[in-house]
Amino acid sequence: MSDPWEPYRLETALDIDYLQAFSMLTQKDREHWLRARSLTAEILPVINEHWENARYPVDLVRRVGELDLLTDGLTIPGHEVLSPLAAGLVAMEISRADGSIAAAAAVQGGLVLRTLSLFASQEQRDKYLQPVASGQLLGGFALTEPHHGSDSVSLETSAQKDGQSWILNGNKKWIGNGAAGGITLVWARDVADCGIKAFIVDQQTPGYEASPVRGKGVLRAIEQAEIRLNNVRVPESARLPHVNSFKDVSRALIATRINVGWSALGHAQFLFEAALTYAKTREQFGKPLGAHQMVQERLAQMLAELTNMQLQCVAVASQQAAGALKDTQASLLKYHNTRAARRIASTSRDMLGGNGILLENHVIRHVGDIEALHTYEGTESIQALILGRDLTGFSAFS
Repeated sequence: MSDPWEPYRLETALDIDYLQAFSMLTQKDREHWLRARSLTAEILPVINEHWENARYPVDLVRRVGELDLLTDGLTIPGHEVLSPLAAGLVAMEISRADGSIAAAAAVQGGLVLRTLSLFASQEQRDKYLQPVASGQLLGGFALTEPHHGSDSVSLETSAQKDGQSWILNGNKKWIGNGAAGGITLVWARDVADCGIKAFIVDQQTPGYEASPVRGKGVLRAIEQAEIRLNNVRVPESARLPHVNSFKDVSRALIATRINVGWSALGHAQFLFEAALTYAKTREQFGKPLGAHQMVQERLAQMLAELTNMQLQCVAVASQQAAGALKDTQASLLKYHNTRAARRIASTSRDMLGGNGILLENHVIRHVGDIEALHTYEGTESIQALILGRDLTGFSAFS
């Protein structure tokens, strides 16, 4: 009989790919994936302690930049360009280890670096792109407000021109890296014309006050800030000159929505493979769990869900690479994959019984973090309305 105190080893990747969705990887794509897996090997031994104690391991976030894994489709001097498939695999792999680190990487690369690359002046690009891409300078993306999440188009934070400066006032919430000591990209409404503006704000600027949101039950290893902007004065040179409307915000958010679809796959991949390993290892009623019919049925159900997630991710990456991706296709990926990940999470946790709620087995951490993933970058309801409008031609938003 095995040692009753021997821990279950559920974190080993099995790389289940039943329909060979990833069979077309280039050597370069595979190299990026393997670099992300090397980071996973650093995350897994320490992440439970950080998560349990609500500590933000900034060093691990910086490692994503050090490994050159933040440049999703972006041309940054001195850095490799990740193909859509490689960027997806990186998001998947980091999420397979932990949702908090994956969320931090999505903010740093998918939101901050992408926004700077799209909308910054050449002078701003020269100053910020390299340190952000390498993880040396952490950045936040301050769009969401206490009263405006899904309806962020209604943002209330104001920007008022004052000579050669701008004065920012307002509140932001759930801002990853917003209190990390770096920079924050603040989205605000111009008092003069009600247009949308964006500004690079050093977090040491007078009037900028930020503190981490406390009491979170999920994503406990990333600090997301509540920010108060009280007459924060920034120079005209801090304004992103190529931001002209809320459509520009959407350009930055679309890629992050795709990232969420891949992240959901990473969580689900871990949870399915953990359940499979457990089913082969754990014995009940005189035989392995995996020898019971009900367990095999549940594994088959999870496999079907997981395979559909993989195929949607690869299809979206193919559309991205061809320059043919529609916003609604990104919404479908987010809508499908986070819903499927929740179902896999529930079944996986249940299959592990009491062992499923122990952090040492990693499963319960993924179960919780998927709940946050399901909400941010557009809730299930918002994605459904986007898809419904595309299908019917009728908008149900108002």
